[in-house]
Amino acid sequence: MLHESGTGEVVSLTGGATTVRYVPLTEAPRLARLIDTDGPDVLGLLRARLSGWNVVTDLELGQRLVAAGAQLRRHAHTMHRDLQADPVPPEWAQLAPAPPWEITACDRPAAALLPAWREAYPPGHPDHVTADDHTLGTELLQPLLSGRVLGPLLECSALVVDGADRVVAGLVVNDRGGTGWISDVYRRPAPAYAGLGGLLLRRALARLDEQYARVGLAVTVGNPAQRLYRRLGFEVTDTTMTFAVP
Repeated sequence: MLHESGTGEVVSLTGGATTVRYVPLTEAPRLARLIDTDGPDVLGLLRARLSGWNVVTDLELGQRLVAAGAQLRRHAHTMHRDLQADPVPPEWAQLAPAPPWEITACDRPAAALLPAWREAYPPGHPDHVTADDHTLGTELLQPLLSGRVLGPLLECSALVVDGADRVVAGLVVNDRGGTGWISDVYRRPAPAYAGLGGLLLRRALARLDEQYARVGLAVTVGNPAQRLYRRLGFEVTDTTMTFAVP
């Protein structure tokens, strides 16, 4: 789930017969979670008062905003796995790929991760990003790697490199308010790399089992990776929709 502001601030907006209450979120500038709405023109009020923001809603309100013409940016499930009630096999902690692949620490700059990341999310993928490499590196990947956005990077984060020391798969895990959080997992899409994402996840789950009661992630609706997450014991705990307010 998205973090609320550290102060717990709730902001109320009113316009005509419509009221919107929201909480600013810490994960990006001009991002808010709508917590309550009332009245006939929620989208109109958002456009008048929160232009340029992104707002996160529950599914019911999100569907109403879609019907009103709102611009949907992401429709996602939050999933969690209980590590106490259902511990993972401890031997997963030692999983390693067959040569020529090798696991290494996730301590490289964003630029080293970008080529494989781009291939993992091509045009047509639910998580495809159209931003240029500089923007993607500085505004998405590097904030995750530095711990600036979702919390400290955990040691179970890892990369898989090939014989030429090029990144072919990666897993970024952060401490998100006391929950181990799978912020990103990806691999090059060719058949030769199949299974590397699942291997990194299993390895990380076994290592997180030593420190955390549960682990979470967010997955865009339509991303086939959700099937893998279910096989690994993750269950949907929330569904949200994120909108760009023009």
